[in-house]
Amino acid sequence: MEIYDITIVGAGPSGMFSAFYAGMRNAKTKLIDSLPQLGGQLATLYPEKYIYDIPGYPKIKAGELVQNLEKQLTTFNHQYCLEETVLQIEKHEDYLELITDKGNHYSKAVILALGNGSFQPRKLSIPDSERFEGNGLDYFVTDLMKYAGRKVAIAGGGDSAIDWALMLEPIASEVYLIHRRPEFRAHEHSVNKLRASSVNILTPYVIQDISGEKRLTEIALQQVKGDESVSLQVDSLIVNYGFSSTLNIKEWGLKSTRQGVFVTSDMRTSIPGIYACGDVVLYDGKVDLIATGFGEAPTAVNNALHYIDPKNRTQPAHSTSLFKE
Repeated sequence: MEIYDITIVGAGPSGMFSAFYAGMRNAKTKLIDSLPQLGGQLATLYPEKYIYDIPGYPKIKAGELVQNLEKQLTTFNHQYCLEETVLQIEKHEDYLELITDKGNHYSKAVILALGNGSFQPRKLSIPDSERFEGNGLDYFVTDLMKYAGRKVAIAGGGDSAIDWALMLEPIASEVYLIHRRPEFRAHEHSVNKLRASSVNILTPYVIQDISGEKRLTEIALQQVKGDESVSLQVDSLIVNYGFSSTLNIKEWGLKSTRQGVFVTSDMRTSIPGIYACGDVVLYDGKVDLIATGFGEAPTAVNNALHYIDPKNRTQPAHSTSLFKE
């Protein structure tokens, strides 16, 4: 039975930085995530979107931030277990046992960096629409240039839908934005930019049907509380109705809610040896930002190592003294 110093559950930005920082502290580290790649929602949902509140970057694409975090991680020889879901964590006298859908892992301490949990897109409620997924119907945008020169329709009324419309405007040959209400839920600044753009706004309409042979080629729209119907000939439809997320930790025995896990100021949960950081943690004054998670990660790592061995300092040396060029 191989026991690691720290096992991190969740490979989003907070989990990745936790793993890097654990490496700086010479901890034998393992990272487990249910997704097939590192980066969490940034890599899966928003790789092409810009982030503006990362210190030191006026703006950076989410995918690029993930690449930078991956580059940091190559400094250390960590163990990665991807496409693996943690089902239960059991406390033993000298270690914690993580039971997954693929096996068991053993660790002296655990850091939960679960974000908002597992997530699934809210899909079209149109019979047989799944046959067009990947053939003109998308719920994720991983490559903007995929839509270059194409007629693209976007369904949704929130920030992400408007962001995609504005980002695709200079790339696609034509962009339509479909929303069931006359007003949008997005930030006022984004809505103003949208109305000043060349994006074709279709409100209030709902998608009645989609059709095509092998690929989606046509969208049938119906006016809400009206008789008007519209037929759009498109190459692609991007549906952005949001995502449903689930934190499957109720049986783990942690003090938690459906929104997250309660922690103390040292990122300690209610179970000794289990710490947490990032969007999953709850405490007074908590702000859900990537930058906040980056600050919580070293706190979780340092205190986890102090739990393992009280001789380990919670205030270690600065990184400039740990790395030699």
